[in-house]
Amino acid sequence: MSRPPVSARRERRVLIGYFLGLGVVMAVWGARMPAVQHAAQLSTARLSLVLLAAALGMVVGLMSGGRLARPERLPALTVGGGAGLAGCLAVLGQCTTLASLLLVALVFGAAHGILDVALNTAAVRCQNAIGRPVMASLHAAYSGGALAGAALAAATARMPHTTLFLVTGLVLAATVLATASRARALTGAGQQAAFTGHGADDGGRALPTAKLWLLGALAAAILLGEGAAADWAAVHLDGLHATTAVSAMAFALYSAAMMAGRLMGDEFTAAVGAPTVVRAGALLAAAGLATGASADSVPLALAGWAVFGLGLSTTIPSLITAAGAGGPTAVATVSVTGYLGLLAGPALIGALASATSLSTALLLPALLAAAVAALAHRALENPTP
Repeated sequence: MSRPPVSARRERRVLIGYFLGLGVVMAVWGARMPAVQHAAQLSTARLSLVLLAAALGMVVGLMSGGRLARPERLPALTVGGGAGLAGCLAVLGQCTTLASLLLVALVFGAAHGILDVALNTAAVRCQNAIGRPVMASLHAAYSGGALAGAALAAATARMPHTTLFLVTGLVLAATVLATASRARALTGAGQQAAFTGHGADDGGRALPTAKLWLLGALAAAILLGEGAAADWAAVHLDGLHATTAVSAMAFALYSAAMMAGRLMGDEFTAAVGAPTVVRAGALLAAAGLATGASADSVPLALAGWAVFGLGLSTTIPSLITAAGAGGPTAVATVSVTGYLGLLAGPALIGALASATSLSTALLLPALLAAAVAALAHRALENPTP
């Protein structure tokens, strides 16, 4: 296999750094959410408004990023989105009223959305320039950053969240600004035929509407499962009378398995193709979660969440790659649709659990993973270099 061009290797290094940083920010924000709620004396309903503001901001950012993410603009969007996201984290720690939290959360979400589209658009271009799959490894960097952020939040549990948010946000924002010149690599200057094999120009080619919405629906199904893991894995273990520490391990094992799967995913995708990898992974995820959710054993439940994470690991990178064939607007559309699953999933599972049981409700993401397996070949035909 020929060595990738220097510009593509440089671009990949920059992207790894940004994906890592994004994972750190989101994990620190999520892990210390109870402290934010306490400091502003928010009820659960009012905290939900803050999260909704961030979600609305992200939708706006995703759609704006989809319209703006052309090659020559990618460095500015990436630096601006990265510095804005980190800066908002620093400011969020200082907010003590609902009004201030709503305003900053809205900007935080918008910066997240813009950065998400810019990174994934650049990642598709980088992958095509290198000529082999690398998307999974880039998303593995995000998973690694999330694990590091969660570990940082746990290690600084006795530190006021105001200090943690301020220091983390300012350090990351300063790093983004200090290395802004390196983001110029994201224009792909010197690379030929970005979206090679997938589109004739920088905007990609228009994907059939049916395929675009199928990709979005599959992303929503997968992200519903990711939301279930984030919000319900520990609760599931607690219901099996596991200790607090063991309950917390469920999501940690899920995340670690997802990162491991993404680190291996590019090699498997290159060997057998994305449709086969995603179908096998989704079937594995469905079997793992169905087994774990039905078990009365804590070890089996933990194993089920780990297998679920491993199985889902390559799906979102593969779906984003397929959407990248249609350019940044298609990436944004699939991201927005998928994000709806992430938002709705935990609440839907909670409603089902109230009507039946949590074990029964957790069969929903398992069934959706099985549906993804059934539709993988139709959605992912020829998505990779």
